[in-house]
Amino acid sequence: MTSSAVVSKNHVHSIPLYILDDICSRFIINLPKEERADMVRLCFQIELAHWFYLDNYCTNDAANPCGITQFAAHIFQHVPFLQEHNSRMDEILDTWRQYKQSVPTYGAIILDSDLSHVLLVQSYWTKASWGFPKGKVNEDEEPWTCAAREVLEETGFNISHLINKQDYIETSIHDQIVRLYIIGYVSRDTKFQPRTRNEIKACEWFPIADLPANRKDMTPKVKMGVSPNAFFMVLPFVKRIRRWVAERNPKVFFRRTRHKSMGEIESNNSKNKTISQGLQNEIQEYQQNAGPPCINGHNGVKLNGNKKSGKMAKRQLFTPQNVNGTPFSPVQSLSSNTDDDIYSRYFNFNSPSWSNFKFDRRAILECLT
Repeated sequence: MTSSAVVSKNHVHSIPLYILDDICSRFIINLPKEERADMVRLCFQIELAHWFYLDNYCTNDAANPCGITQFAAHIFQHVPFLQEHNSRMDEILDTWRQYKQSVPTYGAIILDSDLSHVLLVQSYWTKASWGFPKGKVNEDEEPWTCAAREVLEETGFNISHLINKQDYIETSIHDQIVRLYIIGYVSRDTKFQPRTRNEIKACEWFPIADLPANRKDMTPKVKMGVSPNAFFMVLPFVKRIRRWVAERNPKVFFRRTRHKSMGEIESNNSKNKTISQGLQNEIQEYQQNAGPPCINGHNGVKLNGNKKSGKMAKRQLFTPQNVNGTPFSPVQSLSSNTDDDIYSRYFNFNSPSWSNFKFDRRAILECLT
C-alpha cells in the first residue's frame, strides 16, 4: 500500500504514505506530550503541516491539493494517537476555528512614495478578493513582530525597521481584533516576492481614491472594472487611511462619497439637452404675469389686474401683507414718500404655504429629461 485513502464529504483524496510520514514527523509526532493533549494547539500544527504540504508537494505534482478539512482527515487517520479522536474530528475542527477567530491578527498598510497608492495582496484560496498582508499572532509574540513576520512571508518585503509601534489602525471584524501598522513612502518600483507558495497569488498597488468607502460605492467597478465586493477586507480601513494621508499630504485629494447632485446629473447626462417644453411654458407664464416691471431698480411681481383663473392663484407662493386691515395696493406704495417705504411695503410677504413647501423630486427629474 503506497497511499492513504480517506473518504470525506463524498470525495476521495489520496496522499502518498511517504508524504504523510514526512509531514507528520515534522509537525505532529514529535510534539511535546502536553501539546498533544491540547486539540486546539494540535490543529494549529495541522494547519502548518497543510501549508507545508501545499508549498512543497503540490507544486511539483507529487500530490493533489486539498482543503484543510480533507487534509486533517488524512492526519487523524495516519497518526496513531489521533485515531481515537477520528470520530469527533469535525467537532474538534469547529472548536479550533472558533478559537482561531478570536486570535488577534496583525499586518501592515504599505503606502507608496506620494501616499496615493496602497499595496494589497491576493490569496490563492480567495482569488476574488484583495486584502492587506497580515496574519495571526503566535503565542507570546509581540504585535509588531507578528506584523513584520507576516508581511515578510506574504510579500518578501522587510518592514521591521520601518514600523512605528504607535502608528497603526485597529478595528474589530466579527469579534476579531485586526491591527495594521502604517508604513509610508515605499517606492512603487519595489519588487515583492511572496516567500510562501500557494498562499499569496499576487501583490499589487491600488489607488486609494479608487477603493470603495462603503458597500454601495461602485467606484472600483467604474475605474478598475473590479467589484467593490473584492475589497470587503479593505473596506473597514479606507476612510481612516484617507484621513491619515490627508494629515500628512494635503495635496492628495480624495472624493467625498455621496449621491450625485441635480447639477451633476444635469451636467453629466443632459449637456446637450434643452429644458423640457413644460418647464419653458411655466417660465413664460411666470414672465407674462410678472409686474410691475421695475420700481427704482427692483423687479416687481404683479399683485392685481390678473384675474385669469384660480390656477394662477394656486401657483402664487407669496401674498402681500395687509396694511391697517386693508389689502395692500401697489398704487398706494407708489404714493409713499421714500423708496425704502415703497420697497418695504411692496415686498414684505407672508408665506404660510412656502414654509411647508417640499420639493417633488420626481417632478424635478421629469423636467430634466
